[in-house]
Amino acid sequence: MSVDVYGKIASQRDEQPLLQRLAKLTKINAVLMERVERSMDHQGNAFSLFQTAIALEGKIRARTEELTLVLRSLEKSNAQLSAAKEIADSANLSKTRFLAAASHDLLQPVHSAKLSISALAETQDSPDGKRLARQVEDSLQTIEDLIKTLLDISKLDAGVVTPEVRVFPLDGLLMGLRPIFEPAINSADVELRVRPCGLLVASDPVLLQRVLQNLVSNAIRYTRRGGVLAGVRRRGEVCHIDIIDTGPGIRECERARIFDEFYRGSASALGSSAGLGLGLSIVKRITQALGHELSVTSSLGRGSRFRVTLPVAGVASDPLSRSPAPELPRISCGSVVLIVENDRAVGRAMEQLFRHWDYRPYLACSLQEVERFLHTNDRLPDIVIADYHLDEKDLGVAAIASARAIDPSTPAIVVTADHSEETAGKVRAAGAELMLKPVSPGRLRTAVSHLLTRSENRL
Repeated sequence: MSVDVYGKIASQRDEQPLLQRLAKLTKINAVLMERVERSMDHQGNAFSLFQTAIALEGKIRARTEELTLVLRSLEKSNAQLSAAKEIADSANLSKTRFLAAASHDLLQPVHSAKLSISALAETQDSPDGKRLARQVEDSLQTIEDLIKTLLDISKLDAGVVTPEVRVFPLDGLLMGLRPIFEPAINSADVELRVRPCGLLVASDPVLLQRVLQNLVSNAIRYTRRGGVLAGVRRRGEVCHIDIIDTGPGIRECERARIFDEFYRGSASALGSSAGLGLGLSIVKRITQALGHELSVTSSLGRGSRFRVTLPVAGVASDPLSRSPAPELPRISCGSVVLIVENDRAVGRAMEQLFRHWDYRPYLACSLQEVERFLHTNDRLPDIVIADYHLDEKDLGVAAIASARAIDPSTPAIVVTADHSEETAGKVRAAGAELMLKPVSPGRLRTAVSHLLTRSENRL
């Protein structure tokens, strides 16, 4: 082996570690480069995310500013709406007060006209004269109904009607329906049946009475043959007051609309009593105010049933409340009637009516005239009929108090066009009967006869 060969072998032995080290360094360098590249990638992604975040932050800020502007605009709109609502509520209350005042002034001449036409009708002997008198009475009744209904709707819509719920016997309202509608059922040749139930209910008796009267009136108006039934069914803690008629029925497409104002349906009413289409609208509003359920079912050609559902509070303990009161005899025989009325036209009309009914009327237009009559007349009044509002801010209950200071048993009636609950409470506190103008002569005569009979029975 030559020296050159040994030299090459020795040289290869010295290069081997260097090559291995070079390979190792190359591998380490590759790993480092890979890490550097990954780090650069991460930095690039982070920078990109940073840029995206900045862009999103700008957009969020812009949207936040837009939302802030919208919220401020909404707050301003809400404030304007609230102010507009207050103005509307105030205007609604003003309208209600105006209608109340206007209705008082309008009902007063209607009351006078009804009394005068009734007195005129009793003096008519010819059929034509009586027919014309009835026509005038019908027209006056239409005017009265319109004024009262518009006032009721205005009060209900304004929310000024607050139900005074109490427990009372339902039969008192039911048995009072027949006397009210006796002239209507006689002229329409329709039978009205009322079934007492002996139940105590929780409701406002005044508002519930208006509901029942409107439902019965509507049933009689559209019933040509057969009759109308007012009955009650108890179902556990509630009872159903049903007003059922044998009229033409209501089409299914009309059942939701019959409670709208001035809607009278496709069925025609009897004669000229088509009504104003406001009675059922009043019923709906009152039942909503009372929280009573109102429903209607009907069958074409067979009739309809209107149902009011209200809570039962027990059973009436007084057996007399389950049957109608016996009819009282009418008494006149020259009984002295003290009429206290500051409107001389109304007073003269009442005076003439009572004279036709064989009473002895005396008209006093002020408290001074009342005192003069009480202390100069040889006979005290058997009954006092007084308007509530007199001149000089005097009240009719003061005239009643003057009469009762001499004879505490003197019966009294207050007749007024003031439909407020405050006035009704003062009349009740005075121990007098309340009648709201316009008063039908028949109801007035019946009330006077009833009070005089009760007064004599006490004696």
